[in-house]
Amino acid sequence: MIFQLPEGELVFPNPSLAEEDGLLAIGGDLSKDRLVLAYQHGIFPWFSEGDPICWFAPPERCVIFPQKVKVSKSMRKVISDGTYTVTMNEAFSDVITCCAKIPRKEQDGTWITTAMQYAYINLHRHGWAHSVEVWYNGELCGGLYGMVVNGVFVGESMFSFRSNASKTALIWLCREGGYRLIDCQVPNDHLLSLGAEMISREDYMLILQA
Repeated sequence: MIFQLPEGELVFPNPSLAEEDGLLAIGGDLSKDRLVLAYQHGIFPWFSEGDPICWFAPPERCVIFPQKVKVSKSMRKVISDGTYTVTMNEAFSDVITCCAKIPRKEQDGTWITTAMQYAYINLHRHGWAHSVEVWYNGELCGGLYGMVVNGVFVGESMFSFRSNASKTALIWLCREGGYRLIDCQVPNDHLLSLGAEMISREDYMLILQA
């Protein structure tokens, strides 16, 4: 059953009631308070331009335990050579714009709509959303952004204009961010190669709310 969120009320159904694909509810808005409440309960928005706001709580989460991140021999060389400079929260708006614009295989358009960009920039201004930037010769060439809830970094998207730039951002986040868990939400080969693994919704919530 998919729930319709009531107008003007900051509530979400129990995440365990989500559909098999993780879809839990539709409607509501992208206000700061609603988004924070969603992430605190393991829920995140995901929808395309022109669609209603959809809220997901998947039965399994793709996560990286920072101490288990896998760094290949070639990536160790990239990092030790100082190919890139990494910063945090220096260019949040630029990072989310790049994530929205970069072409992705088998994806027509972007789910990072203009409304989503405004919403997360607002979250950043209030200290909830954070970015990691990767620079090459002073130019932004990669990065990622996400929400931080109770020591868990919930990654939303990443981009790369140069080889290994997004990997550099994620490895830096695992090594330097001080987070208990990096939540990647849904798996892909790129994340799995870095040590991502699947855990149940129940295990994820135990970590999130610990």
